[in-house]
Amino acid sequence: MRAEIVVDVAAIRHNVRRLGEVTGTPVMTVVKADGYGHGLLESARAAREGGAAWLGVATLDEALALRAGGDTGPLLCWLTVPSDDPGPALAAGVDVTAYTTEELDRIAAARVPGARVQLKVDTGLSRGGALPADWPALVERARRGQEAGELTVTGVWSHLARSDEPDEAANDEQQRVFDEALAVVEAAGLRPEVRHLANSAAALLRPQARYDLVRCGIASYGLDPAPGVTPPLGLRPAMTARASLALTKRVEAGASVSYGHTWTAERATTLGLVPVGYADGVPRIAGNRAEVWVAGARRPVRGRVCMDQLVVDLGDLGDLDEDLDDDLSAGAEAVLFGPGDRGEPTAQDWAEACETISYEIVSRIGGRMVRRHVDSDVHAPPDKPTSSQTEDPA
Repeated sequence: MRAEIVVDVAAIRHNVRRLGEVTGTPVMTVVKADGYGHGLLESARAAREGGAAWLGVATLDEALALRAGGDTGPLLCWLTVPSDDPGPALAAGVDVTAYTTEELDRIAAARVPGARVQLKVDTGLSRGGALPADWPALVERARRGQEAGELTVTGVWSHLARSDEPDEAANDEQQRVFDEALAVVEAAGLRPEVRHLANSAAALLRPQARYDLVRCGIASYGLDPAPGVTPPLGLRPAMTARASLALTKRVEAGASVSYGHTWTAERATTLGLVPVGYADGVPRIAGNRAEVWVAGARRPVRGRVCMDQLVVDLGDLGDLDEDLDDDLSAGAEAVLFGPGDRGEPTAQDWAEACETISYEIVSRIGGRMVRRHVDSDVHAPPDKPTSSQTEDPA
């Protein structure tokens, strides 16, 4: 093992089940971006096993990959461009989101009987979705399309901008706009199957925003959508990123490390070379900020993160030839982040060190690292992989 990402699908299964229990609402598990870096098909399968009523993806390619992988359940896609052909996805029973009347025209032109369409209103995120001023025209075009048999309106939805800040007035305002949009839909005589507004943070922190369905992305993978706000829920991080030390070496006081010599040893110490870098999705800003778990302790990253490698400070270990323990020698395990149950850094720890969010940490890690899926609910003899273990390039 040079470097790998280990994903425990049992954790995803557990998290989805737990989210359903906490919210008391059907759950859509969002598996876009290769399952937030956890693997599209594996994450989707675990989510369904955990009770996910729906899956959500961004692109048509992701939706079609799920269908090709055997998923047949309710599935929503929400990001298309004018050059996309929605026909194959619609024919596969995928719900496609429309923001504009032009998108509804393209859906109608695909001539798929019973084409499933969800309408999105922009309630204040100012991203995808129809503005309130354009909403009545979109709903009217959808009504005519449904009457003509061109499509079926199956859902209405929107997205919150500040759900991780539950006391912000913007959340109340967005929900007010959403309710007004729903009233327009009802007045048009449309009866969608699902109305949904809540993402992970709102699903957990804003019960009044749950409606018929909650969309849970990051929480499905065991990470906190609102650090410092979310109460303990028993979610389990599913991803561990780890590597083998490629080299250890003793340096004397005054030795400087990596490009730019941004860190200089104040005393003699031992350095460990971890064979992953920004080409593998490790944020370059992690230099002199983040920590890596080696031999039962957190070891600071020293110097700049390079394309293929980074350096950690293992401490003053003395003479490598005689005194270095096997756990601190070349080949020893170095965990960048994991569940945190051993004391190792978590994805949230790395996010804080890199001034970002855990979403970015887990979804960007990969590059040349191998991704391996395990199922901790399946017990096998030591050193014998279970039938549930799979490997793929991350």
